[in-house]
Amino acid sequence: MPAQCANLKSSDSSFSPTPTTDSTAKRLSWSKLMQKLTDFSGSSVNHSMDSDSDSCSRSECSESEPALLLSDVSSCDECDLFYDPVEETLCKEVVQLIACSLMDAKDNALRCTKLLIPDQLLEHIGQELLHLAASEPCGLRGALIDLCVEQQDVCQSVEQIAVDPYLVPTFQLTLVLRLDCGGLWPKIQGLFSAKSPSTPTVRHALRLSTGFRVIKKKLYSSEELLIEEC
Repeated sequence: MPAQCANLKSSDSSFSPTPTTDSTAKRLSWSKLMQKLTDFSGSSVNHSMDSDSDSCSRSECSESEPALLLSDVSSCDECDLFYDPVEETLCKEVVQLIACSLMDAKDNALRCTKLLIPDQLLEHIGQELLHLAASEPCGLRGALIDLCVEQQDVCQSVEQIAVDPYLVPTFQLTLVLRLDCGGLWPKIQGLFSAKSPSTPTVRHALRLSTGFRVIKKKLYSSEELLIEEC
């Protein structure tokens, strides 16, 4: 019996460490598994946050780019809004008609043998015609233009031009041109004047100034006159 008990004790002592070792191994393996799960969940959260931030940045870029394109398109539309090729062509023809009317008035209203018309004056007249006709129902076609030249505080009528003679005018423009009174020209132009006791003074040459006055009157309403100095 003592021998058997001893054998049993020895056998028990030999088997007792085994469960302890297994439980410890299980606990270690479980803790490692939990650590791996924690690391995996953290990496997945970070990855999702990075992907969300990337998607947000992409969406912001995609939203901002169309806005820039729309602004560019709108600015181009605003530039082209007031451009009418037909009106531009008609304006050039009207300006050329004004220049011809002035040249034809040398012998009658202006009494000069030569008339100098600056190109800048004709350019400014064309721009002002387009500006004043932009708000009219028929555009420049509805304009009735009174052409005058101011000399020595006297406004001399030169010509009346109906842009479209087959259309009832909707507004009237009075162009008051001026003589060039600056520089040396006014002082020496009298030397070229031909004087005769029986005929009025005929000046050899006149030069128009680049500045002028325009008066607009609407013929279909009772609005006040619009006067612009150009």
